Amino acid sequence: MDHNVYSEITPEIIRLSELSRESSVIDSQLYNEYEVKRGLRDQNGKGVLAGLTHISDVRATKIVDGVTVPDYGELFYRGYNVKDLCRGFEQGRKYGFEETTYLLLFGELPTEQQLKDFSGMLTFYRSLPTSFVRDIIMKAPSRDMMNTLARSVLTLYSYDDFADDTSLPNVLRQCLQLISLFPMLSIYGYHSYKHYHDGESLIIHQPDPNLTAAENILHILRDNGKFSELEAKILDICLVIHAEHGGGNNSSFTTHVVSSTLTDTYSVMAAAIGSLKGPRHGGANIKVVQMFEDIQDNVRDWTDRDEVAVYLQKLLHGEAFDNAGLIYGVGHAIYSKSDPRAEVLKSFVKELAIEKGLENEYELYSIVEELAPQIIAKERQMFKGVSINVDFYSGLVYHMLNLPLELYTPIFAMARISGWSAHRMEELSNNGKIIRPAYKTLCTDREYIPINER
Repeated sequence: MDHNVYSEITPEIIRLSELSRESSVIDSQLYNEYEVKRGLRDQNGKGVLAGLTHISDVRATKIVDGVTVPDYGELFYRGYNVKDLCRGFEQGRKYGFEETTYLLLFGELPTEQQLKDFSGMLTFYRSLPTSFVRDIIMKAPSRDMMNTLARSVLTLYSYDDFADDTSLPNVLRQCLQLISLFPMLSIYGYHSYKHYHDGESLIIHQPDPNLTAAENILHILRDNGKFSELEAKILDICLVIHAEHGGGNNSSFTTHVVSSTLTDTYSVMAAAIGSLKGPRHGGANIKVVQMFEDIQDNVRDWTDRDEVAVYLQKLLHGEAFDNAGLIYGVGHAIYSKSDPRAEVLKSFVKELAIEKGLENEYELYSIVEELAPQIIAKERQMFKGVSINVDFYSGLVYHMLNLPLELYTPIFAMARISGWSAHRMEELSNNGKIIRPAYKTLCTDREYIPINER
């Protein structure tokens, strides 16, 4: 059978899809009538309380005279402000992702010896089963690395003698292995696809046991395995600030939902990967980079604030880039006045731009950062303030690190697997009920009609 048959959309499929759509559309007013919190959020963007967690906290408001008002955003891991953690890692001239992972999983910052032992454990698990790369990753490589990552994770189930054991020691062992393996699964998948589909040289570097997670990502990705200390440091910070973001983000909530069924760890993490893959969640920084490429192609003078402002207005009106009416990297479901992760990244970006000779690109990002919230506020009804989000600068960082677009979201997953693991352990530790929210039916009862009478 011709492979194209699998991808063909026939007129009959189009007709049936329209029938499906007509039977599925719900009057938006009914959500208000029945007080349904669509997306588990109210009209002011506040999340519906669906659980409790020790792991992290996202703050974007404060109480003034008994009234909740927008405030500068803050992110806490186990009670520690992420900004303080990143400052501590910078002052200590060390990498922080491993320490952050320990904190998220075990609730306390490690001692020097505990961190050494834990890092050694992650290094020990940074090894794929024999022939896994050849037999699994290189077979039917996909153009989407998140799908490749999910498939590899699900396949690892077959190599685990205790795959279905949901006892905490076994689940922790599985989580530590996946934290260690995500970079290899993603990057090897990328190299395989580029080799078999684009004819590029096949590069499979083994991880170096003396390198950290961030260093190894650059080492196994680049053909020469080389990277600067600043490059690795900034990538490490990216991993730290993406490692966790409260239990209510879509993929972490997915982790809780699927873990509550008591299914295996591999199925849970594959589900979380599928959630993160969506452009409304983990794929946004790709859009940021593509949008800026379009700005650079269509704005004659990048330093002309008026010309940049005109382009941003076209974006909002759906007259530029992808015609979606969005300025990507600006705005967030929770944060209003600032995204703390973006603030952390921005403090490193200029130094990297200077090292890479990309000061002009950095200045363009700075102009858009200033103008975009002002333009959005003028043209859109806002229930809260708007500011740039983490995707705004993470996209620029990945671009300056010369990372391929195909790996932007997998790198997010390489970081967030730490948070997912902590949430899975938390869900299982509390032995909670299966998560099953209520839906109100809009169906009316009907009598069955025999097929010859329809």
